[in-house]
Amino acid sequence: MTTFTRLPLLWRVFAINAALLLVGTLVLSVAPGRIHASLAVVESLDLAIGLIVMLAANLLLLRPTLSPVDRLVERMRTVDLLRPGQRLAEQGGPEVVDVVRAFNQMLDRLEAERRESSRRVLAAQEAERRRIASGLHDEVGQVLTGVLLQLDAIAAADDDGRRDKTEEAKQSIRQALEEVRRIAQELRPELLEHLGLVSALTALSRGFAHASGVQVDRRFATDLPGLSDEAELAIYRVAQEGLTNVARHAEARRVELTLEPGANSVVLRLADDGRGMNASASQDGRGGLRGMRERAVLVGGALAVKDGPAGGVEIRLEVPAEAP
Repeated sequence: MTTFTRLPLLWRVFAINAALLLVGTLVLSVAPGRIHASLAVVESLDLAIGLIVMLAANLLLLRPTLSPVDRLVERMRTVDLLRPGQRLAEQGGPEVVDVVRAFNQMLDRLEAERRESSRRVLAAQEAERRRIASGLHDEVGQVLTGVLLQLDAIAAADDDGRRDKTEEAKQSIRQALEEVRRIAQELRPELLEHLGLVSALTALSRGFAHASGVQVDRRFATDLPGLSDEAELAIYRVAQEGLTNVARHAEARRVELTLEPGANSVVLRLADDGRGMNASASQDGRGGLRGMRERAVLVGGALAVKDGPAGGVEIRLEVPAEAP
């Protein structure tokens, strides 16, 4: 019974109908007064052929009616709201069509609600990033700068021995200031706000190359269509997360970063020559991929992650251009 219930609905209904037809045929063949007791071989063959024809007709009639239900169940198991547009064709009987239509409408509502909730979450994250970056720059940076000025005054009035130690302390503070500026820049890309996407990506890739030692080949088209602020931020964050993944996991020596116009869109492509990523990690959304997909969905774009031409990983993000 357990094995039977695990069968698809089509085959369960067909098995029940086949059993009923078989029982009916057997009853008809042995019922007294209905068929002569000395049933000829030819008549038995006719009954068997008739049974086979009825079973085949039953299967042919059930398949277009119930197969959409099996597809619906499979889609419900595998649907991912970060890959929008996964709709089923409205086929089958009237009742099945109603169920499939209701499922598609439910996906429409869920995707719209997820986009809205993701928009709010990411907006809150960006606001928090700006607040923290401002605090680091205005408060922590000013305090460290004040300490540095005090050490300058102490070093000018002190003996040579203490002056050396003061210089060491000043050097440590300068390094701390540089780290504060770097963190603030990562949290709030000021170049993106003031100079645009290409300048921000150029500075991001140069900083990555300097910190990691990985060569970055940049190709940014000059005839890019206009983008909304949200789309530019999504492209920047995806590139930032992709470069971070390369530094942490790829063991790459070279990264290719391109920005090209698409079909009324802008396409970001980031490919490395590292060790690659297994399929389960790509499907599970590890390595920040889920966050990338959420940003892509938020701006109506599409993100693809696949094996790169040089053996590593290629990330491709396409976002729609802003309407003129």
